[in-house]
Amino acid sequence: MEEILHVEGLSKTFTLSKKQQKIEGTDQKKKVAVDNLSFFVGKGEIFGLLGPNGAGKTTTLRMLSTLIKPDSGDAVLDGCSINDDPEGVRKRIGFLTSELKLEDAFTPNYLFDFFSKLHQVPDSDIAERKKKMFERFGIDKFAEVKVKSLSTGMKQKLSIVISLVHNPEVIIFDEPTNGLDVLTARTVTDYLKQLRDEGKTIILSTHIFSLVERLCDRVGIIIDGHMTVCGSLEEVCDGMKIEDRFFELYKELKGGEE
Repeated sequence: MEEILHVEGLSKTFTLSKKQQKIEGTDQKKKVAVDNLSFFVGKGEIFGLLGPNGAGKTTTLRMLSTLIKPDSGDAVLDGCSINDDPEGVRKRIGFLTSELKLEDAFTPNYLFDFFSKLHQVPDSDIAERKKKMFERFGIDKFAEVKVKSLSTGMKQKLSIVISLVHNPEVIIFDEPTNGLDVLTARTVTDYLKQLRDEGKTIILSTHIFSLVERLCDRVGIIIDGHMTVCGSLEEVCDGMKIEDRFFELYKELKGGEE
């Protein structure tokens, strides 16, 4: 398998405020979010980071997307280091996070054009690409409706479309179906499969077992910032369902705690 991403020893520690300490239920001033994480992603596959909330999934994806810098370690994506060539990484990826907020006053038409030009998409390609993607996600009927008047599902679909205006080779999605109704979630997962079939590489984080089983070629289970196991679904599951395998690993790491 040809690697498109190689991650070696990524670590990230955050300083906790008093409020965060209270939320975390700890008197520790530091939190290790990601601890010496290493894995690889093959070209043209869907790779999933599976773990509970607070496991370090989002922090990992933010480092891979160059939104935050690691304390140590590196990741090389298609020949570009997140430390030494972050701009090269950004040109090669599309990144979608649940925290992406769209300006209420703008329309899907305006936002698509704006982000296309921001990514230096040729003018000759913008209209054709917009038509194709708007029709695929059912945005075409709402192209001139302001974001504030769109449903939650439509906003999520628009966010996905905007993240992919430049047709990136590597797509990084943080919880791609989080908070979506079943119909919108199905639209998103079907599109991720289509992108893989087109040769794109997809890296996603999730805590949903069924999503991993339905989508992922390979998966890494991350708990408390550590990669506990990583490989194909068959290798990771070891004859078990992914949910049962996860809780087996979780109990081993937590000493029987659930």
